[in-house]
Amino acid sequence: MPLSPLDIHNKEFGKKLRGYDEDEVNDFLEQVIKDYELTIKEKKALASELHTNKEQLSHYKTIESTLNKSLVIAQDSADETRNAAQREAELIVREAQNNASEIVNEALTKTHRLAVEIEELKRQSKVFRERLRLLVTTQLDMLEHEDWSTSLEYDENVEERVTDAYGEAKEADFNTAQEKPAALIDESLDNSTKEVPAKD
Repeated sequence: MPLSPLDIHNKEFGKKLRGYDEDEVNDFLEQVIKDYELTIKEKKALASELHTNKEQLSHYKTIESTLNKSLVIAQDSADETRNAAQREAELIVREAQNNASEIVNEALTKTHRLAVEIEELKRQSKVFRERLRLLVTTQLDMLEHEDWSTSLEYDENVEERVTDAYGEAKEADFNTAQEKPAALIDESLDNSTKEVPAKD
């Protein structure tokens, strides 16, 4: 068990002849006690400081461990986020490429269909133009035919012949007069309204 300052102070030595000077020994012991007390105080202070440092060190180690765990978690999270972002970017690029291919294919299909429809409209327009031209040409030829001109001429002698027929009817008997003017009128009208022959 370590000595205390009180143990040193209370220590008694036996006396012998030719021994040390008692006063010098006592003075030295007093100095030793003072120095020992100072050493003990310093030791306690150092022990207290060491304890405090150990506690702080333990606290710092705990913080360090927590930080390391946080860094590991943050690194893992960052890696996962980066990988997820990369996968999402690749997916977006793939979808964009697929959509672009679909859009291009759809556009090509529509373009082809429109081209076919345009060609069909051109063909139908050409056929319609040919039919219209033929129809107009046929109608013009019919209008220019001489039978049309003859049928449209006005017979100035119709009225005169009708008047003469009625005059003659007055002089004939009643039955004959009733039939003859009608026959003359029919004959005159037949001569003036002949049917136009159809063009081959």
